[in-house]
Amino acid sequence: MTPLARILARRIAATGPMTLAEFMAECLLHPAHGYYATRDPLGAAGDFTTAPEISQMFGELLGLALAQAWADRGRPAPFVLAEPGPGRGTLMADALRAARAMPGFLEAARVHLVEASPTLRARQRATLAGHAVTWADSLGALPEGPLFLVANEFFDALPIRQFVRDPAGWRERVVGLRDGQLAFGLAPPLPVAALAHRLADTAPGEVVELGAAAEALAALIGGRIARHGGVALIVDYGGWRSRGDTLQAVRAHAPADPLEAPGEADLTAHVDFEALARAAAGAGAAVAGPVAQGVLLDRLGIAARARVLAARLSGDRLGAHLAALRRLTHPDEMGRLFRAIGLHAPGTPPPPGFDGGAP
Repeated sequence: MTPLARILARRIAATGPMTLAEFMAECLLHPAHGYYATRDPLGAAGDFTTAPEISQMFGELLGLALAQAWADRGRPAPFVLAEPGPGRGTLMADALRAARAMPGFLEAARVHLVEASPTLRARQRATLAGHAVTWADSLGALPEGPLFLVANEFFDALPIRQFVRDPAGWRERVVGLRDGQLAFGLAPPLPVAALAHRLADTAPGEVVELGAAAEALAALIGGRIARHGGVALIVDYGGWRSRGDTLQAVRAHAPADPLEAPGEADLTAHVDFEALARAAAGAGAAVAGPVAQGVLLDRLGIAARARVLAARLSGDRLGAHLAALRRLTHPDEMGRLFRAIGLHAPGTPPPPGFDGGAP
């Protein structure tokens, strides 16, 4: 057992099984043994790689989209430029570099990164050396004002609860003990008000996931934008309406058992974009999308940017560049699995890349 597994086993033995959301929160955020509190998880030496680490084009295009959205809204100054879950700071660094093309944008921007991990804050500080950056522990700590936000692979790491459809209601999936080891189990059947509308489109045995934390943060972002203006670009993997067990653990770039090494593997679940959109709209924001990542990047001009960069490359570097382009955009790779929604204030245009509809 890992140190965190022993802590969780003692807790379960004393107080009973825990929800999947409680288990995920402990595994990812425990102050001494949590996954994000103890390591830099990115890159070849880590456990996974995100789009900004695959190619600079990803952050550049999203940065230009935010800059254009800022100009479309009358160039408010100052404004909050925020990113929750910014990893190593690569996306923000690429976005700021590209956004220099928009006069006045950098001067008006107040950069805020939402990051709780001391390890990742140190990496971000190094990546963004030369930029004035403020760190916050939570989205709620961001200052009020026009908000231009980008969130890439942030919502997938927020805790979820899982419910299995039962003829008598719903049974929540929990983490308990079996022969002294962590094991999944099911709570007794109960009605779940938040899932009453899913009785019509599910059958016994099907799994539905609820992400209360994700919905609350989508509402917070949507409310800020509705009150003060701005836009949010949210990119992640998932679909429209939760269906099925999507919990996954990744360790050393390979799938792992979520219960095998708590605190030492990344835990994520597919994002329910319908739930995010409903929460943001309920807080007053307008919602554009979802749009497949490949389509969004194509609309933002990734093909032209790729040609400019390719002209400076040859041999293995050119091959790696073309492979990165394919990985980001091709439907068989990240292009279709990853999707994006754009939040904006009612009466304002959707963010760039979202004005062509939602394929």
